Amino acid sequence: MKKGLLFIIALISFMVITACGDGNESSGTDDSGDAEASDEEKTYAVGATQIVEHPSLDAAYEGFQNALADADLSVEYDLQSAQGDQNNVTPIAENFVADQVDLIFANSTPSALGAVQATEDIPILFTSVTDAVEAGLVESMEQPGGNATGVVDLHPDAVKNTVQFIADNFDDAQVGLIYNAGEQNSVTQIEAVKKAADGTNLSFAERTVANSAEVQQATQTLVSKVDVFYIITDNTVVSALDSVVGVANEQDIPMIVGEPDSLKKGGFATYGIDYEKIGYRTGEMAVEILKGNKKPNDIAVEYPQEMQLFINKQAAEEQGVEWNDEWDENAKILKDE
Repeated sequence: MKKGLLFIIALISFMVITACGDGNESSGTDDSGDAEASDEEKTYAVGATQIVEHPSLDAAYEGFQNALADADLSVEYDLQSAQGDQNNVTPIAENFVADQVDLIFANSTPSALGAVQATEDIPILFTSVTDAVEAGLVESMEQPGGNATGVVDLHPDAVKNTVQFIADNFDDAQVGLIYNAGEQNSVTQIEAVKKAADGTNLSFAERTVANSAEVQQATQTLVSKVDVFYIITDNTVVSALDSVVGVANEQDIPMIVGEPDSLKKGGFATYGIDYEKIGYRTGEMAVEILKGNKKPNDIAVEYPQEMQLFINKQAAEEQGVEWNDEWDENAKILKDE
């Protein structure tokens, strides 16, 4: 009996010691694995601020996300739209600062201005901005000088080529311009349009709007005065583009637009860029910053690399445009789907 009792006590002691030994080894292995996973799978917080939701800005945001995904970065996004109200851009940026996000993606000039005013520390990557220097976002295209950089959305020759297209195809035309004078982005473009028209027979009739609800009425007041509409990349007007398209189609007035996504919504022609591509390039810059390879001031602001004449054939028919056979060779034709 005594030997049996001693054997049982020894067996239990062995099992306890063995069990403890297994637990400690397993814990050590798991801790090491977690540490490696933590380094390799860091999740970055990106605050995305956008003045309003419309196809071009949405495409730029999609391109930005694609670039970070292609770089295999784990990212948690917080997208906030100002819903077209510039009073909302500063609170959105301040919330990102309070949340201590790793980077702010600012999609449009007002959104970028709100972010730059809210922080000097968090990196800001912007796009869908027409003139970053004039807007005060950077000191120069080559040396941004602060915590912001990105890709602008205006090819240096886009406005000049568009105005020349109008002059070549609509001789002596009165061109209708509708824009929000509160958008620096738009004021810069309107000035460029008028400068590009020097030496042509074009003239202009303008209407300014404060919000998207005013766009249709502004368009209707121009119907009796203009031969062509030229809708630049003004966020307020583009967000209400359907109302302009409706008037243009009903009155047989060709509608030139500032970018290809507006073409898909009913615009007739544009010398445009691909917003998904400029968003993607901005995302590539963001990857360099998040990985710690560069700071915003190390990366020059870039222009879009490509530009092309796009024409919507269905819109041409609906707006009473006489087809020019040269467009079949010189333009990318958007046909009925």
